[in-house]
Amino acid sequence: MTAGHPARGEGAIHTGAPNTNTANTDRARRARPGALESALRARRDAGHKLLVPYLTGGMDDQWLITLEALAGSGADAIEVGIPFSDPMIDGATIQEASLRSLVRGTTPDGILADLSRIDVGVPIVVMTYYNLIYRAGHERIAGMMAESHVSGAIIPDLPLEELEPWAKAADSAGVATVLLVAPSTPSERIAAICGRSRGFVYAVGRMGVTGEQAVLSASARQVAERVTAVTDIPVCVGIGVSTPEQAAAVSEVADGVVVGSALVRRLLEGEGPEGAAAFVSSLRRALDAG
Repeated sequence: MTAGHPARGEGAIHTGAPNTNTANTDRARRARPGALESALRARRDAGHKLLVPYLTGGMDDQWLITLEALAGSGADAIEVGIPFSDPMIDGATIQEASLRSLVRGTTPDGILADLSRIDVGVPIVVMTYYNLIYRAGHERIAGMMAESHVSGAIIPDLPLEELEPWAKAADSAGVATVLLVAPSTPSERIAAICGRSRGFVYAVGRMGVTGEQAVLSASARQVAERVTAVTDIPVCVGIGVSTPEQAAAVSEVADGVVVGSALVRRLLEGEGPEGAAAFVSSLRRALDAG
């Protein structure tokens, strides 16, 4: 752990004053955390920073081998993208990976069927868009996720005000709905988002779409500070975290990081499972050294 930044866990003291309803919701969730949150809390409480790499499902014929390689290289959970033709939050790199996946004939059912056949030993969180969730049916796809050993789902275009029909089905199936907080999110809304998020809170490191950047945005640390001040659920910063050094820097404030575009670029360039594992191992070393 980084000196001066004690682990956040049960009994940790936080600044800020979430409203009473949010605090009660947080306490209720902590009493019955799901598989994803339990795994991440255990790692955090043991003194580790959290590492969640992102992989586009179906992007090549080795993607499941890559998934296993990431799990064996220090990932605490893995985010698997289910490709969609209009990915509003994804930048050029992940768009290219999604296009390759779609050209190969990838479908949500196919991704979940593939995941059902393997056990990588760490929680899997799928990321996709609400159009696919809605068309499949909330209960049906939440059940399929659970049957495929998926512990959580990130749906970035589903706002808090319209969340409940999906979240109710997901909660019933044991699938954590991970919500996002942007740098522009007002403080009172942060409290509400944290109160409804399951698994972890995804703190968006910068405004805009996913993609690599040479210098970590100041907003990455700022949003992490704002979110960790009002919740005890694990907080991971993603979007714009591109290097081991950036991961270590933002994790001085956050509980961990989500790293996608920098990893996916290496796969698009042909580095394969071995190159992906080497990159994730470098992130793990930097987080552990911090």
